[in-house]
Amino acid sequence: MFRLSIILACVVLFPSLLRADAFDRYTNAVLLKVPKARQAELVKKLTPDLMVKHSRVLKGIPATFLVVKTNGERMCRLLVQPARQKIDKEKSVPILLIERFTTYLEDEEKAVRADGKNVRLFADFHFDLDLGQIVPAALGGDLRFVALGDDVHVEPVGKAEIYVMTEAIPEATPKKLPRPEIGAVFEPRYFTGVYKLYDDGRRSGTLHLKVQAKGDVRGFYYSGKDGRKYEVAGKVGDPNHSISFRIMFPKTVQHFHGWLFTGDGRALVGSSRLQDRETGFYALREDD
Repeated sequence: MFRLSIILACVVLFPSLLRADAFDRYTNAVLLKVPKARQAELVKKLTPDLMVKHSRVLKGIPATFLVVKTNGERMCRLLVQPARQKIDKEKSVPILLIERFTTYLEDEEKAVRADGKNVRLFADFHFDLDLGQIVPAALGGDLRFVALGDDVHVEPVGKAEIYVMTEAIPEATPKKLPRPEIGAVFEPRYFTGVYKLYDDGRRSGTLHLKVQAKGDVRGFYYSGKDGRKYEVAGKVGDPNHSISFRIMFPKTVQHFHGWLFTGDGRALVGSSRLQDRETGFYALREDD
């Protein structure tokens, strides 16, 4: 009971900490549309002036937003800034600061091949976005940072393509999800929706539920760790505001049993069982 009280307190007091930002909405499905989007500019030489000009394209994010098609023909999103690295009290050198990056697996919507943050790219080094690593020039990468006197810029390597985003694109604008209007009698259909699921403070992801005939539930789950997609199946229980469902991972199945708030349908709380370990979980409806 004490554990459940803590979960409910987190749901009520800290919902603002759980939201994805504008960068997170650019999944692989969106990035694949960038090369033909009018809001993207293909560049062969990305200068500090160009980065400053196109900074703050994403709401609440001051960095410049880039999309790169890698030599491995994968799509990558990056937040970058021109910066300087101090060497001593009087000397510094220009660098490219990569605040965040994500390279997606091909033919996947959200599955991640490589990601990272706070990468400092120095002159004469390459960055391999498929590996998520700085590499020597001899090995080749996708981006190269050049600093020759006043000539400071980032350029693509090999067949890689750099697109600087000049505006946000509509495909990445979050759609307002329908929120059920809870009536005097709770109906199973109120479970249908998209939730951000938090499991035991160890795992998180996005849960999609759809209630079908006779209270059967189908859907899928995207892992917050690597974006992989897994099938979900279950059934609304008795009473109608209870639900049992399972996430089918490749080598195991995780079982969940919970209850939806009957006042507003805003949150789902309960317990989960993975093999022989039983823990608590909660899930917040995404339109919140």
